Amino acid sequence: MRPQARRGLAKGKGAPTPAFPPLARPKPRVPKGVRILTLDIETSPLLSYHWRIFDENIGIDQIQEDTTILSFGAKWLDSRQLIYLDTGGRGVDKVRDDSILMQPLWNLLHQADVIVMQNGQAFDRRTINARLAIHGYSPPSPYKVVDTHTHGRQAFRFTSNKLEWQARVLTHTTKHKHSKFPGFELWLECMKDNPKAWAEMKKYNLQDVRACEAVYLKQRPWINHPNVSAYDKSLLTQCRTCGSANIEADGYETTRAAQYVRYRCNDCGAWSRGKQMLTPAETRKVKVA
Repeated sequence: MRPQARRGLAKGKGAPTPAFPPLARPKPRVPKGVRILTLDIETSPLLSYHWRIFDENIGIDQIQEDTTILSFGAKWLDSRQLIYLDTGGRGVDKVRDDSILMQPLWNLLHQADVIVMQNGQAFDRRTINARLAIHGYSPPSPYKVVDTHTHGRQAFRFTSNKLEWQARVLTHTTKHKHSKFPGFELWLECMKDNPKAWAEMKKYNLQDVRACEAVYLKQRPWINHPNVSAYDKSLLTQCRTCGSANIEADGYETTRAAQYVRYRCNDCGAWSRGKQMLTPAETRKVKVA
């Protein structure tokens, strides 16, 4: 028997009101079989010669120092451990030498199936690729990116898609203000290899990782998430978003050609559809798509 949508008429006076199932708050479930990494990098500024501070085009011959990765923070979704490395503590002349970060960073990318980043598609991923290529590395194994900035723009209309704002309105995990070295001063002091600035950078970088993961978990049931159930070798019917088997049939999803069973996850709240086409072949032959 096909599952029926849990829709009914609520009791009470006046016009009938649809009775919907209670919507539980999404649970931060960790799917099995898939390795999900939250990653954030901090970079050094370009150093160049130029004559003006506004509306200036800088030629490549004017660039004295290229941008490099100063530090990175990371965290696996299934672990509480935070990972952090930076280029500090080796003297001012070594701060821009990010070669020591490349192998650990490559290893993390190589192990990950999904990487969560804020503005990762436009900045972090391509910056990392550039630095790895410059240092002679081959690409790590392919991984999927969940960009909280992109999804913030595509799935929602927040006042701001910046991590600071999304973390404030969606979670209890806020960004670190690095008030000891406000604004650009933090990067300037790190370039001077100031140990206190590096300590502040570590707090700032890792708090961004915590905030990004928290925002991701809030966004997760709303977005087109990679299918994590494909990584689990069990024979259970699972939520494609979080991998939970605590799902139930709730109506149908209708495409241009056919209908499929629609499922709702009772853990994360995301919706999925079954793979089996319910519309008989004879019916599909006479329907206009």
